[in-house]
Amino acid sequence: MHPTLYRPVSDVLYDKLSKIEFLFCDVDGVLSDGSVYLTNSGDEIKAFNAKDGYGLVALGKSGVLVGIITGRSSSLLERRAGELGISCLSQGVRDKIPEMEKMLREHGVSPEASAYIGDDVPDIPVMNKAAVAFCPGDGHPLAQAAADYVCLRNGGAGAVREVCDLILQARGSLLVPGAASV
Repeated sequence: MHPTLYRPVSDVLYDKLSKIEFLFCDVDGVLSDGSVYLTNSGDEIKAFNAKDGYGLVALGKSGVLVGIITGRSSSLLERRAGELGISCLSQGVRDKIPEMEKMLREHGVSPEASAYIGDDVPDIPVMNKAAVAFCPGDGHPLAQAAADYVCLRNGGAGAVREVCDLILQARGSLLVPGAASV
């Protein structure tokens, strides 16, 4: 077992984490807590965690690519991805595997160097495709069963930061200079 900031992981998992070059994230239930607030005027409101944002920026600055693939579409998400410097964003996606494969090809990264964090049953096929699969602590039991690592933190409440920290720690680059607060 290898010690990490959160809890020990197997040496095999730690070795896989050290080779991650591309992290893919779902949105609802992962980058947000899964709540969708709708106003009377039809606007949608989502809350994103600044700690997750910092982790994603630090990951990017360390050389790990970040992609967001989600079944819903939201201009709020476009804005948030832009704030975080994430250009690999696909919204309104029903089958996430072809989108993941396309992004990997475009950036010359093999599936063996990819990770995915998802929280629900539709995420399981893409979790199975990634080298390392993560699930927030409050994810669906079937998604948790498909994960290599179930986060201590919940979706929208630091689970993505936990994943970023684990990858950064395994890559030996936990302290990333210039990763500004977001």
